[in-house]
Amino acid sequence: MGSKFSAAPVPKHATVCSIETALSEMDLLSDPLLNKGTAFTEAERDQFGLHGLLPPNVMTIEEQVSRRLEALRALPTDLDRYVMLRELQDTNETLFFALLTDHIEEMLPVIYTPTVGAGCQRFSQLYRKPRGLFLSIPHKDLIRKILANPRFDNVEAIVVTDGERILGLGDQGAGGMGIPIGKLALYSGVGGLHPATTLPITLDVGTDNQERLADPLYIGWRHERVRGDEYDAFIDEFIRAVKERWPHVLLQWEDFAKNNASRLLERYRDELCSFNDDVQGTAAVATGTLLAAINVTGKPLTEQRIAVFGGGSAGCGIASLIQRTLVEAGLTAEEAAGRFYVVDRFGLMLEGVVPMESLEPFQRRFVQKASTVDGWELEQAGRVSLFDVMKNAHPTVLIGVSGQTGAFSEKIVREMARHTERPVIFPLSNPTANSEARPQDLVEWTGGRVVMGTGSPFPPIDRNGVEFKVDQTNNSYIFPGVGVAAIALKIPRITDALFMAAAKALAELSPARLDAQANLLPPVSDLRSVSRAVALSVGKQALADGLIHDLSAQQIARLVDEKIWEPRYPEMRLSEDGTQA
Repeated sequence: MGSKFSAAPVPKHATVCSIETALSEMDLLSDPLLNKGTAFTEAERDQFGLHGLLPPNVMTIEEQVSRRLEALRALPTDLDRYVMLRELQDTNETLFFALLTDHIEEMLPVIYTPTVGAGCQRFSQLYRKPRGLFLSIPHKDLIRKILANPRFDNVEAIVVTDGERILGLGDQGAGGMGIPIGKLALYSGVGGLHPATTLPITLDVGTDNQERLADPLYIGWRHERVRGDEYDAFIDEFIRAVKERWPHVLLQWEDFAKNNASRLLERYRDELCSFNDDVQGTAAVATGTLLAAINVTGKPLTEQRIAVFGGGSAGCGIASLIQRTLVEAGLTAEEAAGRFYVVDRFGLMLEGVVPMESLEPFQRRFVQKASTVDGWELEQAGRVSLFDVMKNAHPTVLIGVSGQTGAFSEKIVREMARHTERPVIFPLSNPTANSEARPQDLVEWTGGRVVMGTGSPFPPIDRNGVEFKVDQTNNSYIFPGVGVAAIALKIPRITDALFMAAAKALAELSPARLDAQANLLPPVSDLRSVSRAVALSVGKQALADGLIHDLSAQQIARLVDEKIWEPRYPEMRLSEDGTQA
């Protein structure tokens, strides 16, 4: 029998068809990266001593997917389905990803938003098997030793969170690990990264969620959330350890709070290949969807006026990328910034009302001049509400990243529709329960004239008597392709220009380019092909910007395709020398 330790096997090429391993019997069946379950062939069962440990019928992976799908659909709730899929991932990763890729539209809401939110809230209760790394402040001196484990030798992609701003649910502490696990499932299922090359990490710096701290089952560090210099020193130690262990790794920051998200991104984005999906991925998918919406509205980009409800890192990240697009279209940077009306919890970010020293640097460029509101009729003196913006500025686009359920009220939407023939409305907050508006309401309040996309999945709506699928303006259209390109092409840093290229690639795939009555975005079922197109566009931009060199378009495509793993079982052979191949 081989050793119980198995360094994760990674194919050197996407078309690899065989793997050698020293594991056998239950050790082999217990390794989720190698386990094939009932799909082990007779010859493999002979070699690895599996007869009797498995039922005698040899099944294909297609038959296994069908069986799992039937069991999944029989469960009463999406949370039950989420738990079943997590257990499958921990048992047989190839089968898990085959199920995901073959039924991606059905699986996406279960493994990711909105169900992952409930999974994070109940993470401690649902915890079964180790996956990823929990790096905590009490054990900060052990970070390098933990990362040095040989099972992590092949890591190429890390998604890391500190659990403070999980979706629209706030601080979930160690339970935030559900987000890196879910994101990396999409990296493999949508982007094609081999799961052995991915590593979810939670930086456990405590939590201020009293419900979690009072929960006797809570698995995290029972301590109030550490902030300030101690927090920064911990993050810095983590980044230095990662750079030493994997000099060319891709690191994705995920669900950090507003005061840390952009700050950490700016501090480390040039030190290692990294990006923040909440800031840059959200911005790219919103920008790409807006570019697609122009095909429907017929109103040029330079004539758009954009209201953003939620002035945090996500909202200002969206505004920044759209501003860049407006500048490319011919406006000056100042003119472009003036097209944005960013409304936070205290109202419109307005000169003389919002103290500049209270704002983060990324927010300051979108503070409107005091003269903007001269002559405006306001509901309440001294505060400019979202309704006031609709009534006086007449935005053509309304984007929500506030996490406030129902913030786009009937009054606000009807006022917007009074002044705009085809209002573009993107309620992007997730999970679904936190969406600023329900799609069917937007249709009714605008007389069917709305052009929209939502951050979470919604059921089809009735549009002029015809069933219509709601576009899910979700980051899964963007980040897997950006990540695959960065890894496959060894791009040293992720720039805003690369996200602009991703946004444009998504817009180019819009069905609305050919039919104004069609959807703004490709169907979710096409996410794998969308991811490849995004990766190729990002690669082309990286070459043009000098981030990579001496590659032709054909070579870029070949390198990207070689990185795309297909979840199908390889032939397995027992290693003669007792080592892992």
